[in-house]
Amino acid sequence: MSNQGCIKCGSTDAGKKDVAMTGAGLAKMLDVQNNKFTVVYCKNCGYSEFYNQNASKAGNIFDFFFGG
Repeated sequence: MSNQGCIKCGSTDAGKKDVAMTGAGLAKMLDVQNNKFTVVYCKNCGYSEFYNQNASKAGNIFDFFFGG
């Protein structure tokens, strides 16, 4: 499966980071970071996509980002 590249600039140089964010309501007031995402970003132009960690366990996350 070949990478098609970033949808903004065509680069195939990407990175990823795991982030956690607060939700709404009581979780926000108590600063409970219960929403976990993996961010895949283009190292060339900075375009980013967030993937829910629970939903993105199947396959290589870079395949989703590059549309492969």
